[in-house]
Amino acid sequence: MRAAKDRVTELPRGGALLPVDKPAGITSHDVVAIARRALNARRVGHTGTLDPFATGLLILLVGRATRLAPYVDGEPKVYDASIRFGAEMDTDDATGTVIRTAPPPEPARVREAIARLTGEIEQLPPAFSAKQVGGRRAHAAARAGQPLALRPVPVRVHGWEIRDTRSDELDVTITCAGGTYVRALARDLGRLTGSAAHLTLLRRIRSGPFDVAGAASLDAVREGRATLLPLLTAVASLPRQALDPAGVEVVATGRPVPATVAGERGALLDDEGALIAIADRRDDDWQPVVVLRDPAARPAMPHAVSP
Repeated sequence: MRAAKDRVTELPRGGALLPVDKPAGITSHDVVAIARRALNARRVGHTGTLDPFATGLLILLVGRATRLAPYVDGEPKVYDASIRFGAEMDTDDATGTVIRTAPPPEPARVREAIARLTGEIEQLPPAFSAKQVGGRRAHAAARAGQPLALRPVPVRVHGWEIRDTRSDELDVTITCAGGTYVRALARDLGRLTGSAAHLTLLRRIRSGPFDVAGAASLDAVREGRATLLPLLTAVASLPRQALDPAGVEVVATGRPVPATVAGERGALLDDEGALIAIADRRDDDWQPVVVLRDPAARPAMPHAVSP
């Protein structure tokens, strides 16, 4: 029997999803490395980086599930955040160095600024971010004292909920699309109010249909107690079409099958309800674009025997 520290969660055929509640102080890559060892899996990825100081929901893709990364239901993102007024930091969060100070703003100006930071907006990425210019990462350039000239990018902020206010701090829940930097929202909130601000807490609580309440702790992952989710969970919003064994074999070789359900993209299942492929509609057929099942092994041909 394995010792507790050596337990390995059994990986379902084809792979699985693993929602993890990332603690502060480690990178998303660190979480991937821990999961890779605990699951004894070569291929582990994730669907959206969290900064080291941030906590919360990180969706890991294990085994062949890594092929589903572009298709995972992950919108919108929901974060709990705390924003402190009075100082702007070079990193836009509490891990950085103060670059500007200003008095906290009046509440009315905060509400006005939040309205301007809602909807489709242009956002300047943080100087310390993973954005690249000419193949160079912004955070690496900033640490070398050579910050890059980043350009604003379009992002979508669905809404802000103010949960608590103090003299110089604001607790909010922000719902936004992927690619939005909450650190930059905190920075811009300070600037738009005539103050200065930075992020002091960031916790991702939802990503699409996934909630941090259902995520495994890092200790549970290490100890083999984490619950793995089936591949179909990644694309639960797609139309589904079940195939008979012959259809499964056709799809496993990357060939199209007739479409019997509506939709421009679908999830193709075997007769047990397991996801075998993501497919796009081509006229009246489903053309597989991601295949998660190997073709059945063909029996070896007998050698010819001379009479």
